[in-house]
Amino acid sequence: MAFSQETKDAARKRAGGKCECTRSGCSHHTGRCNTALNNWHAHHKTAISSGGGDGLSNCEALCVPCHQNTGSYGG
Repeated sequence: MAFSQETKDAARKRAGGKCECTRSGCSHHTGRCNTALNNWHAHHKTAISSGGGDGLSNCEALCVPCHQNTGSYGG
């Protein structure tokens, strides 16, 4: 499954155009990442295989370096 374009657009808007990552273990930043979402990915907070869905509440707008740090980045 994948996020719809509508969900991705809503996530980017909610994020204010900046990465939403707040993971303390992310090596790309401390606190919230403030990287502009010029090149970004929509990330499932809870994986589909773990019961997560494709709705906005499970969608996180992440810059590519932060998405790579989640361990679920596919490429």
